[in-house]
Amino acid sequence: MKLQRLSRKELLAALGFLAPSLAGFSLFYLIPFGQSILYSFQDRMGGSFTLSNYKELLLSSSFQKAASNTFSFTAVSVPILVVVSLFLALLLNQRVFFRNWLRTAYVLPLVVPVASIVLVWQILFDWNGSLNAVMEHFGYNRQDWMKSEWAGLVIVLVYVWKNIGYNVILFLAGLQNIPDQYYEIADLEGAGPLRKLFGITLTYLTPTTFLVVLMSVLNSFKVFRETFLVAGAYPHDRIYMLQHYMNNMFLSLDIQKVSSAAVLMALCMTGLVFVLFRTERIFRSYME
Repeated sequence: MKLQRLSRKELLAALGFLAPSLAGFSLFYLIPFGQSILYSFQDRMGGSFTLSNYKELLLSSSFQKAASNTFSFTAVSVPILVVVSLFLALLLNQRVFFRNWLRTAYVLPLVVPVASIVLVWQILFDWNGSLNAVMEHFGYNRQDWMKSEWAGLVIVLVYVWKNIGYNVILFLAGLQNIPDQYYEIADLEGAGPLRKLFGITLTYLTPTTFLVVLMSVLNSFKVFRETFLVAGAYPHDRIYMLQHYMNNMFLSLDIQKVSSAAVLMALCMTGLVFVLFRTERIFRSYME
Protein backbone atom coordinates (compact mmCIF):
# COMPACT_ATOMS: atom_id res chain seq x y z
CA MET A 1 0.00 0.00 0.00
CA LYS A 2 2.77 2.41 0.92
CA LEU A 3 4.55 1.68 -2.35
CA GLN A 4 1.35 2.32 -4.29
CA ARG A 5 0.82 5.62 -2.51
CA LEU A 6 4.40 6.67 -3.16
CA SER A 7 4.14 5.72 -6.85
CA ARG A 8 0.90 7.70 -7.17
CA LYS A 9 2.47 10.73 -5.50
CA GLU A 10 5.50 10.48 -7.80
CA LEU A 11 3.22 10.15 -10.82
CA LEU A 12 1.20 13.22 -9.80
CA ALA A 13 4.39 15.16 -9.13
CA ALA A 14 5.79 14.17 -12.53
CA LEU A 15 2.56 15.18 -14.27
CA GLY A 16 2.62 18.49 -12.42
CA PHE A 17 6.12 19.24 -13.69
CA LEU A 18 5.27 18.07 -17.21
CA ALA A 19 1.95 19.91 -17.43
CA PRO A 20 3.37 23.30 -18.62
CA SER A 21 5.48 21.63 -21.31
CA LEU A 22 2.62 19.36 -22.40
CA ALA A 23 0.26 22.32 -22.56
CA GLY A 24 2.67 24.35 -24.67
CA PHE A 25 3.40 21.40 -26.96
CA SER A 26 -0.31 20.71 -27.42
CA LEU A 27 -1.20 24.35 -28.00
CA PHE A 28 1.55 25.22 -30.48
CA TYR A 29 2.31 21.86 -32.16
CA LEU A 30 -0.13 19.01 -31.57
CA ILE A 31 -3.45 20.85 -32.01
CA PRO A 32 -2.31 22.91 -35.06
CA PHE A 33 -0.97 19.75 -36.73
CA GLY A 34 -4.26 17.97 -36.05
CA GLN A 35 -6.08 20.89 -37.67
CA SER A 36 -3.74 20.67 -40.65
CA ILE A 37 -4.60 17.00 -41.10
CA LEU A 38 -8.30 17.91 -40.98
CA TYR A 39 -7.94 20.79 -43.48
CA SER A 40 -5.95 18.60 -45.89
CA PHE A 41 -9.05 16.41 -46.35
CA GLN A 42 -11.49 19.32 -46.89
CA ASP A 43 -12.27 21.16 -50.11
CA ARG A 44 -12.54 24.40 -48.14
CA MET A 45 -12.54 25.58 -44.53
CA GLY A 46 -15.30 23.57 -42.87
CA GLY A 47 -16.17 21.92 -46.17
CA SER A 48 -16.82 18.34 -47.16
CA PHE A 49 -14.38 15.42 -47.23
CA THR A 50 -12.20 15.10 -50.34
CA LEU A 51 -8.90 13.64 -51.55
CA SER A 52 -8.51 16.14 -54.39
CA ASN A 53 -6.04 18.24 -52.35
CA TYR A 54 -3.50 15.43 -52.33
CA LYS A 55 -4.17 14.61 -55.99
CA GLU A 56 -3.59 18.22 -57.07
CA LEU A 57 -0.55 18.43 -54.82
CA LEU A 58 1.13 15.35 -56.27
CA LEU A 59 0.40 16.53 -59.83
CA SER A 60 1.76 20.03 -59.14
CA SER A 61 5.05 20.69 -60.94
CA SER A 62 6.08 23.15 -58.21
CA PHE A 63 5.56 20.54 -55.49
CA GLN A 64 7.39 17.88 -57.50
CA LYS A 65 10.34 20.21 -57.98
CA ALA A 66 10.38 21.19 -54.30
CA ALA A 67 10.15 17.57 -53.11
CA SER A 68 12.86 16.43 -55.53
CA ASN A 69 15.21 19.21 -54.45
CA THR A 70 14.58 18.55 -50.76
CA PHE A 71 15.29 14.83 -50.95
CA SER A 72 18.29 15.40 -53.23
CA PHE A 73 19.66 17.91 -50.74
CA THR A 74 19.20 15.42 -47.89
CA ALA A 75 20.81 12.59 -49.87
CA VAL A 76 23.88 14.71 -50.67
CA SER A 77 24.36 16.85 -47.55
CA VAL A 78 23.77 14.28 -44.80
CA PRO A 79 26.54 11.83 -45.86
CA ILE A 80 28.95 14.75 -46.31
CA LEU A 81 28.08 16.14 -42.88
CA VAL A 82 28.39 12.77 -41.12
CA VAL A 83 31.73 11.86 -42.74
CA VAL A 84 33.31 15.28 -42.14
CA SER A 85 32.01 15.38 -38.54
CA LEU A 86 33.44 11.92 -37.83
CA PHE A 87 36.81 12.86 -39.33
CA LEU A 88 37.02 16.04 -37.26
CA ALA A 89 35.94 14.22 -34.09
CA LEU A 90 38.67 11.61 -34.63
CA LEU A 91 41.16 14.41 -35.16
CA LEU A 92 40.07 16.41 -32.12
CA ASN A 93 40.11 13.27 -29.98
CA GLN A 94 43.87 13.11 -30.50
CA ARG A 95 46.47 15.39 -28.97
CA VAL A 96 46.65 17.98 -31.72
CA PHE A 97 47.89 21.55 -31.54
CA PHE A 98 45.23 24.09 -30.46
CA ARG A 99 42.76 21.28 -29.79
CA ASN A 100 40.66 23.30 -27.31
CA TRP A 101 40.58 26.29 -29.67
CA LEU A 102 39.47 24.08 -32.54
CA ARG A 103 36.68 22.57 -30.42
CA THR A 104 35.44 26.06 -29.60
CA ALA A 105 35.58 27.11 -33.26
CA TYR A 106 33.39 24.19 -34.38
CA VAL A 107 30.81 24.89 -31.65
CA LEU A 108 30.47 28.61 -32.42
CA PRO A 109 28.00 28.16 -35.34
CA LEU A 110 25.54 26.62 -32.86
CA VAL A 111 25.30 29.81 -30.80
CA VAL A 112 25.50 32.39 -33.59
CA PRO A 113 22.07 33.62 -34.85
CA VAL A 114 21.05 32.38 -38.28
CA ALA A 115 20.67 35.93 -39.62
CA SER A 116 24.29 36.69 -38.75
CA ILE A 117 25.45 33.47 -40.39
CA VAL A 118 23.53 34.22 -43.57
CA LEU A 119 24.95 37.76 -43.68
CA VAL A 120 28.46 36.29 -43.76
CA TRP A 121 27.56 33.91 -46.58
CA GLN A 122 25.86 36.71 -48.52
CA ILE A 123 29.03 38.79 -48.30
CA LEU A 124 31.03 35.79 -49.47
CA PHE A 125 28.86 34.63 -52.40
CA ASP A 126 27.24 37.87 -53.59
CA TRP A 127 27.91 39.16 -57.11
CA ASN A 128 30.08 41.85 -55.54
CA GLY A 129 31.19 39.55 -52.73
CA SER A 130 34.58 38.45 -51.51
CA LEU A 131 34.80 35.23 -53.50
CA ASN A 132 34.09 36.95 -56.82
CA ALA A 133 36.62 39.66 -55.96
CA VAL A 134 39.29 37.01 -55.40
CA MET A 135 38.34 35.18 -58.60
CA GLU A 136 38.47 38.40 -60.62
CA HIS A 137 41.87 39.19 -59.14
CA PHE A 138 43.23 35.90 -60.52
CA GLY A 139 41.65 36.45 -63.95
CA TYR A 140 38.46 34.39 -63.60
CA ASN A 141 34.97 35.61 -64.48
CA ARG A 142 32.50 36.49 -61.75
CA GLN A 143 29.78 33.99 -60.91
CA ASP A 144 26.24 34.75 -59.80
CA TRP A 145 26.43 31.92 -57.28
CA MET A 146 22.88 32.05 -55.92
CA LYS A 147 21.26 32.26 -59.37
CA SER A 148 23.04 29.34 -60.99
CA GLU A 149 23.50 25.60 -60.48
CA TRP A 150 26.16 26.46 -57.90
CA ALA A 151 23.39 27.56 -55.52
CA GLY A 152 22.86 23.95 -54.38
CA LEU A 153 26.52 23.64 -53.42
CA VAL A 154 26.36 26.92 -51.48
CA ILE A 155 23.38 25.72 -49.44
CA VAL A 156 25.13 22.41 -48.74
CA LEU A 157 28.17 24.33 -47.47
CA VAL A 158 25.98 26.53 -45.25
CA TYR A 159 24.16 23.49 -43.86
CA VAL A 160 27.38 21.58 -43.13
CA TRP A 161 29.05 24.59 -41.52
CA LYS A 162 26.01 25.32 -39.36
CA ASN A 163 25.48 21.76 -38.08
CA ILE A 164 28.97 20.30 -37.96
CA GLY A 165 29.69 21.46 -34.40
CA TYR A 166 26.76 19.57 -32.85
CA ASN A 167 27.69 16.34 -34.63
CA VAL A 168 31.34 16.68 -33.61
CA ILE A 169 30.26 16.98 -29.96
CA LEU A 170 28.16 13.81 -30.25
CA PHE A 171 30.99 11.88 -31.89
CA LEU A 172 33.50 13.09 -29.29
CA ALA A 173 31.19 11.90 -26.52
CA GLY A 174 30.91 8.51 -28.22
CA LEU A 175 34.68 8.24 -28.70
CA GLN A 176 35.40 9.03 -25.08
CA ASN A 177 33.03 6.25 -23.98
CA ILE A 178 35.11 3.58 -25.75
CA PRO A 179 37.35 1.91 -23.12
CA ASP A 180 41.09 2.37 -23.67
CA GLN A 181 41.64 -1.30 -22.83
CA TYR A 182 40.27 -2.30 -26.24
CA TYR A 183 42.98 -0.33 -28.01
CA GLU A 184 45.67 -1.65 -25.65
CA ILE A 185 44.64 -5.24 -26.39
CA ALA A 186 44.61 -4.45 -30.12
CA ASP A 187 48.16 -3.05 -29.85
CA LEU A 188 49.33 -6.22 -28.08
CA GLU A 189 47.84 -8.30 -30.89
CA GLY A 190 49.59 -6.19 -33.50
CA ALA A 191 46.49 -4.57 -35.01
CA GLY A 192 47.14 -1.65 -37.36
CA PRO A 193 45.39 1.75 -37.41
CA LEU A 194 42.81 0.67 -40.00
CA ARG A 195 42.01 -2.53 -38.12
CA LYS A 196 41.48 -0.55 -34.90
CA LEU A 197 39.40 2.05 -36.75
CA PHE A 198 36.97 -0.44 -38.32
CA GLY A 199 37.15 -3.14 -35.68
CA ILE A 200 36.87 -0.99 -32.55
CA THR A 201 36.15 2.69 -33.16
CA LEU A 202 33.44 2.50 -35.82
CA THR A 203 31.90 -0.62 -34.27
CA TYR A 204 31.40 0.95 -30.85
CA LEU A 205 30.39 4.27 -32.43
CA THR A 206 27.41 2.61 -34.12
CA PRO A 207 24.72 3.97 -31.71
CA THR A 208 26.24 7.45 -31.87
CA THR A 209 26.45 7.29 -35.66
CA PHE A 210 22.76 6.40 -35.97
CA LEU A 211 21.89 9.32 -33.66
CA VAL A 212 24.03 11.69 -35.73
CA VAL A 213 22.44 10.48 -38.98
CA LEU A 214 18.96 10.88 -37.49
CA MET A 215 19.61 14.44 -36.27
CA SER A 216 21.28 15.35 -39.56
CA VAL A 217 18.31 14.10 -41.59
CA LEU A 218 15.84 16.03 -39.43
CA ASN A 219 17.96 19.20 -39.62
CA SER A 220 18.22 18.88 -43.41
CA PHE A 221 14.45 19.42 -43.61
CA LYS A 222 14.87 22.68 -41.68
CA VAL A 223 17.33 24.39 -44.01
CA PHE A 224 14.60 26.78 -45.20
CA ARG A 225 15.72 29.65 -42.96
CA GLU A 226 19.18 29.80 -44.47
CA THR A 227 17.92 29.39 -48.03
CA PHE A 228 15.18 31.99 -47.59
CA LEU A 229 17.51 34.59 -46.09
CA VAL A 230 20.21 34.01 -48.71
CA ALA A 231 18.05 33.73 -51.87
CA GLY A 232 14.58 35.02 -50.96
CA ALA A 233 11.11 33.51 -51.35
CA TYR A 234 11.62 32.53 -55.01
CA PRO A 235 15.20 31.24 -55.28
CA HIS A 236 16.89 29.41 -58.13
CA ASP A 237 15.10 26.22 -59.16
CA ARG A 238 17.99 24.17 -57.79
CA ILE A 239 17.29 25.26 -54.19
CA TYR A 240 13.51 25.57 -54.27
CA MET A 241 12.63 23.41 -51.24
CA LEU A 242 9.41 22.06 -49.73
CA GLN A 243 9.44 24.84 -47.16
CA HIS A 244 9.46 27.41 -49.98
CA TYR A 245 6.44 25.76 -51.52
CA MET A 246 4.54 25.71 -48.22
CA ASN A 247 5.53 29.28 -47.42
CA ASN A 248 4.26 30.50 -50.80
CA MET A 249 1.00 28.54 -50.44
CA PHE A 250 0.52 30.05 -46.99
CA LEU A 251 1.06 33.58 -48.32
CA SER A 252 -1.58 32.93 -50.98
CA LEU A 253 -3.89 31.58 -48.21
CA ASP A 254 -4.21 28.19 -49.91
CA ILE A 255 -4.60 26.45 -46.55
CA GLN A 256 -5.69 23.13 -48.03
CA LYS A 257 -2.56 22.74 -50.15
CA VAL A 258 -0.14 23.86 -47.46
CA SER A 259 -1.82 21.48 -45.00
CA SER A 260 -1.56 18.59 -47.46
CA ALA A 261 2.13 19.37 -48.10
CA ALA A 262 2.81 19.54 -44.35
CA VAL A 263 1.12 16.16 -43.77
CA LEU A 264 3.06 14.50 -46.60
CA MET A 265 6.32 15.98 -45.33
CA ALA A 266 5.60 14.74 -41.81
CA LEU A 267 4.81 11.26 -43.16
CA CYS A 268 8.05 11.17 -45.13
CA MET A 269 10.09 12.24 -42.11
CA THR A 270 8.32 9.64 -39.96
CA GLY A 271 9.07 6.98 -42.56
CA LEU A 272 12.76 7.92 -42.68
CA VAL A 273 13.00 7.85 -38.88
CA PHE A 274 11.30 4.43 -38.79
CA VAL A 275 13.74 3.06 -41.39
CA LEU A 276 16.72 4.41 -39.42
CA PHE A 277 15.52 2.91 -36.14
CA ARG A 278 14.72 -0.38 -37.85
CA THR A 279 18.18 -0.46 -39.42
CA GLU A 280 19.81 0.30 -36.07
CA ARG A 281 17.86 -2.50 -34.38
CA ILE A 282 18.86 -5.02 -37.06
CA PHE A 283 22.49 -3.95 -36.93
CA ARG A 284 22.57 -4.04 -33.12
CA SER A 285 21.09 -7.55 -33.03
CA TYR A 286 23.67 -8.63 -35.59
CA MET A 287 26.49 -7.19 -33.49
CA GLU A 288 25.23 -8.96 -30.38
